[in-house]
Amino acid sequence: MYRCTCSIVPRDVLERLAGDERFGAELRKAASDSARVSDVLRRMRNESRALLMHDMAMGTRPKPRISEPKVQVYNCRNTTALPGRLVTSPRRSADRTIKRAFEDTTSVATFYREVFGRNSLDNAGISLISSVHYGVKYNNAMWNGSQMVYGDGDGNLFLDFTLGNDVVGHELTHGVTQYTLDLEYSGDAGGLNESLSDCFGSMFRQWQAGQTVDQADWLIGADILGPAARERGYTCLRSMVNPADRKALARQPTRYSDLTPDMDPHYSSGPPNLAFCTACVVLGGKSWESVGQVWYRAMTALGARPSLDMPDFAEKTRQTAEQMYPSQPAVLAAVDKGWRTVGL
Repeated sequence: MYRCTCSIVPRDVLERLAGDERFGAELRKAASDSARVSDVLRRMRNESRALLMHDMAMGTRPKPRISEPKVQVYNCRNTTALPGRLVTSPRRSADRTIKRAFEDTTSVATFYREVFGRNSLDNAGISLISSVHYGVKYNNAMWNGSQMVYGDGDGNLFLDFTLGNDVVGHELTHGVTQYTLDLEYSGDAGGLNESLSDCFGSMFRQWQAGQTVDQADWLIGADILGPAARERGYTCLRSMVNPADRKALARQPTRYSDLTPDMDPHYSSGPPNLAFCTACVVLGGKSWESVGQVWYRAMTALGARPSLDMPDFAEKTRQTAEQMYPSQPAVLAAVDKGWRTVGL
């Protein structure tokens, strides 16, 4: 069973790059080191999740607050000690990585508040903590169960991970999923876990740009790919509009019937990603205005469902579309079309 590393780059992609002799020894080492560091962060995430579940069971979650969540940025200064040194004025920092992390994290909080009426990740105003400049040439970004961690990339395979606003939205959404469905990180539930982060990360990117579904590229991680990866013909980590695209570093299945129980969630997220994208494109307009609302309601109304499978989630979105938009049958039709496209 996979446990949630909740990172943007799948471990096997890093291992594949580390073994690709077309890249120089320095790049292969950076990829290999990043894979090992991600394992350590995964263990930390599992411990953090266990503590959270204990607190929730004991009823010790914080009470909802009116104020906006506090956004804090820490500088690891290329060490692996978390959280690092607190940056006192990140908004005014001359360090562009620090400033980006602060601004996009603040914007994600605004996105969830204004679009979905949510107060931070837990809907109770929890502080949003980010650590930047983590490690040396660390090729990943991660939600570790309590905070965000961003590597600088090696500058060739991957760039600074704060450059991707969809990456920021993706990883912070793992926190939302943690406080709502509490999905396991294996099987269908694991694929849904990754897919929800891709869906909301892409929506956030589109929302920031004011894009319609036709204007959006529906790519995940396009802004963090470095020149060495692009020279090999890669354009993104994943494509929601075409999960099997050979230009994606992590190509995915497109049909639910193609998934296997032991598949890495970064790959089994392909069908629900395509279902969401298809529903949005069929309906038109802006992704967060209708289909996104359906996905959010389905995500937050079920309560903790660690082993939720994709057919059940698909049916929940259909029911939700009908309940939320009874006078707009086109919404249900689009949602239904999305799931039927992937065989559900």
